[in-house]
Amino acid sequence: MADVNTDIHSEPVAASSTTGPRKRPKPGERRTQILQVLAGMLEQPGADRITTAALAAKLDVSEAALYRHFASKAQMFEALIDFIESSVFGLVHQVVDMPQPMPGQAARIASLILQFGERNPGMTRVMVGDALVYENERLTARINQFFDRIESSLRQVLRAAAEAQGVQTPTVQANVQASVWVSFIIGRLQRYARSGFKRLPTEQLEASLKAIG
Repeated sequence: MADVNTDIHSEPVAASSTTGPRKRPKPGERRTQILQVLAGMLEQPGADRITTAALAAKLDVSEAALYRHFASKAQMFEALIDFIESSVFGLVHQVVDMPQPMPGQAARIASLILQFGERNPGMTRVMVGDALVYENERLTARINQFFDRIESSLRQVLRAAAEAQGVQTPTVQANVQASVWVSFIIGRLQRYARSGFKRLPTEQLEASLKAIG
């Protein structure tokens, strides 16, 4: 099972201090801090809809300061989705772009995505849409497109595997199998988010992947 080390907490968020002058963030640092704190707030089990007022309070800044870096809260979530897409597809392409189709590529893709979700609980809430309820509809559309791309990547490796096995209708088989794999991935991520991050998406993963594959 691959080890996924991608998460949004690569840099610590500067804590406010009542003693001594506050260190002014370098250009770009405040934007990163905003996203880190937003992701951290999303990791709280049972968290209500996050407001810009609550986010600003966490950062000890004004709401106006937030809007100097992001035009809207939707834009903040779009930045998180950008992070998800770049991280996940960077991992997926390592599997898809292998020179020869190999057995178990679909399982490897599923494993990488679930490990990413486990390491990034706040991102999991974005991926399954829980964090996007009542937010701009275009955010949900982007997440739907994200999973469409995942399914397309799965179809690609599954079709290649079916062709290598001499299956008469490789495209039909790949389409069905890819749909099952995506349903499994989304289901595991949803269970993780809705259990308050107690039911890990990688729970009994190897046995589950063998059962599907």
